[in-house]
Amino acid sequence: MNRRQFITLSAAGALLGASAHTAPAQTVKTSASIVIIGAGAAGTSLANRLVRRLDGAKITIIDPSERHLYQPGLSLVAAGLKPADYVVSSTAHWLPDGIDWIAETATGIDPEARTVTTSGGQTVRYDFLVVAPGLVLDHDAIEGFSLDMVGENGIGALYAGPDYAARTWAAASKFTEEGGVGVFTRPATEMKCAGAPLKHTFLIDDIAKTNGNAGKTEIIYANNSQALFGVPIVAEKVRMLFQDRGIAPALSHVLKRVDAGRRIATFDTPEGEKELGYDYLHVIPPQRAPDVVRQSGLSWADKWTDQGWVEVDMQTLRHLRYPDVFALGDVAGVPKGKTAASVKWQVPVVEDHLVAAIAGSEGTASYNGYTSCPMITRVGRAMLVEFDYQNNLVPSFPGIIAPLEELWISWLMKELALKPTYNAMLRGEA
Repeated sequence: MNRRQFITLSAAGALLGASAHTAPAQTVKTSASIVIIGAGAAGTSLANRLVRRLDGAKITIIDPSERHLYQPGLSLVAAGLKPADYVVSSTAHWLPDGIDWIAETATGIDPEARTVTTSGGQTVRYDFLVVAPGLVLDHDAIEGFSLDMVGENGIGALYAGPDYAARTWAAASKFTEEGGVGVFTRPATEMKCAGAPLKHTFLIDDIAKTNGNAGKTEIIYANNSQALFGVPIVAEKVRMLFQDRGIAPALSHVLKRVDAGRRIATFDTPEGEKELGYDYLHVIPPQRAPDVVRQSGLSWADKWTDQGWVEVDMQTLRHLRYPDVFALGDVAGVPKGKTAASVKWQVPVVEDHLVAAIAGSEGTASYNGYTSCPMITRVGRAMLVEFDYQNNLVPSFPGIIAPLEELWISWLMKELALKPTYNAMLRGEA
């Protein structure tokens, strides 16, 4: 790294963590009961911020997992660039003092009675509820597929967790060494980090070429629609990169069935079912809200009906029918925002409106749909793609980092700077 690049990276890191140094907001004295479902990025970040804003509040977080996962790192694990434990930490490590942690699963939400029930038989009353349980990876929706296949017979599935990401690399690395046909999929549902399927495709293609096996591999990207990305200008850039690297897009192909013995993947297409043979298959399943949300009456009734995302105002993330309920992160029913970077911008908005409601006033903060995707395009290069609800590019570092250029600095941001920023977010400091 030369001096100019070091200064640039330092400035970028400072900007990413800038909100950690803003003046503390005024505290509010209250006896309100606040329940947060989920101790992932969104729930943990909000809990840390609320304990500093609310004096006397009873804050309860409900989540059964003892492990916190840094999910943005899974794509690095699945390409052999990080070990599985890189993404794992203790849930308890991040939770603030002064809250109640119920290490159970939320099994029922009654928004009329203002209660949440848990797998251990507890009933927890709330004045305000924040729904942030993440989403469900619906692997069962793919016929013939199960997670015990991952790592065997050329099958990968990096989204399923750190162990599966490591097993994905075991299958993918064999493909990069031996060659063959690699088929990379993307589901038809909304999904967390829509850039992750592309990252994995680019990385495995690059590693195969670095190994000198470009002539022995065929890469097919089976996309759910006619557009390779939800932001048109980014979709065109991806199309150009695919063309340059010989990656073949199979448009409007949605994975339906896997025959692992024959190494055949069957897709639904506008022309009917189509089979693709593979030597390596990367499976990303449909993604949905957890059953506790879908059965609560909090989901949208007129859109995403098969997925169950929470019905919230897209600017405030407040429920449209139950003003004492908010949603954050993957489960929020908004057009963008299923990334950790989105959570960074969503959490202060919910904090603002929730604290204002407790104080008897109106919040003013607004979420504009900010979503960030450090899209890795090869080992050592990435594009820092940031956009809003209107598909406008909203670069954080204009004049420093060009959003649609493959840059080393963007790679360093992904590999080195983003995890410390994520950790600061968990602590409520960014």
